[in-house]
Amino acid sequence: MATVDHRSVSRFLSERARRIPPSGIRRFFDLISGVEGVISLGVGEPDFVTPDPIREAGIRSIREGHTSYTSNYGLLELRELLSEHLAARYGVRYDPHSEILITVGVSEALDIACRAVLGRGDRILVPDPSYVAYVPAVVMADAEPVMVPLSQRYEFEMRVEFLEPLLSPEVKALLLAYPNNPTGAVMPRHELEKLAAFAEEHDLLVISDEIYDRLTYGVEHTCFPSMPGMRERTILLGGFSKSYAMTGWRVGYVCAPADLIEAMMKIHQYTIMSAPTAAQYAAIEALKSGEPYVQQMRAEYDRRRKVMVSSLNEIGLPTFEPKGAFYVFPDITPTGLSSIEFVEQLLLQQKVVAVPGDVFGPSGEGHVRMCYATSMEQIEEALERINRFVHRL
Repeated sequence: MATVDHRSVSRFLSERARRIPPSGIRRFFDLISGVEGVISLGVGEPDFVTPDPIREAGIRSIREGHTSYTSNYGLLELRELLSEHLAARYGVRYDPHSEILITVGVSEALDIACRAVLGRGDRILVPDPSYVAYVPAVVMADAEPVMVPLSQRYEFEMRVEFLEPLLSPEVKALLLAYPNNPTGAVMPRHELEKLAAFAEEHDLLVISDEIYDRLTYGVEHTCFPSMPGMRERTILLGGFSKSYAMTGWRVGYVCAPADLIEAMMKIHQYTIMSAPTAAQYAAIEALKSGEPYVQQMRAEYDRRRKVMVSSLNEIGLPTFEPKGAFYVFPDITPTGLSSIEFVEQLLLQQKVVAVPGDVFGPSGEGHVRMCYATSMEQIEEALERINRFVHRL
């Protein structure tokens, strides 16, 4: 009879899996589960319900029996509408037959983009702070992230002078993420022009995550592949979750030259097959009739944004004005607490959830992320509690 090995099953884990940290955001989400009276400014998800016409389109597709796989690339009608949408908004056009792939959210788009173009020995420049999935996606591609420290002094913009000292022969790509999560920063066009020249000079591929492209306030979003010479060296990531309040539908997309899309499609084909069919029909309706809802939601986010920024500055937490997404990233160093201490004590004492800045990278230390995708009533109550907490310190 074989001897049973009672050692921990963790010995079977791959080195790659060991290197991936758990999400710091989800940790705080789990902490508040079942706790009464908690106000969450933590998870970045719209508080709006998916607009009625979009929901009805998804339901109708099921009733009409559209329950089979779609093409691996996604529904052609959706790809055609996306092509027209990007051309109309940003002047950049992709062939719907070969240059657009529908994915299960932008999370999958990021994953397959990294796995298609990165490998062992490759390095990619990654903004710090930035979305928590970027570094794990690079690690899962067996590549190495090179963190680019950004600061509030420069409004968390990624500038060429920050990149140049980090260049090496192994650096193959640059990851852009604007409008930015967690900071709310938006890159001005003149700085993007410098980045475009930098990418061309050093022959870098650019992965540009523009999931928050429709959520900007008082400034225009510049789609990176629309910059001269950038379409052929950029992988554009986008989706429907934030702009159309469709997080649970899980529909994203990736646009790139055909050879790159073909490589990503092969990974997508063997791991996913195709994005959910009903969700794709809902996304079609979003592109057809969703614009008024985008404008309404953006106007409400803008109203909340202004209240958050002014109130946090009055409380004594220096907060630069975010021009995109739906986050503020206040500086909490005046309190004398670390990011994790601030968040834990705020939760315990005032039942307000924020996310410590260091989960987004080392340069996030000294800040916390607060999301204003919640009702104004909740925001105002949360700000009162934060004010009490800071002044008791």
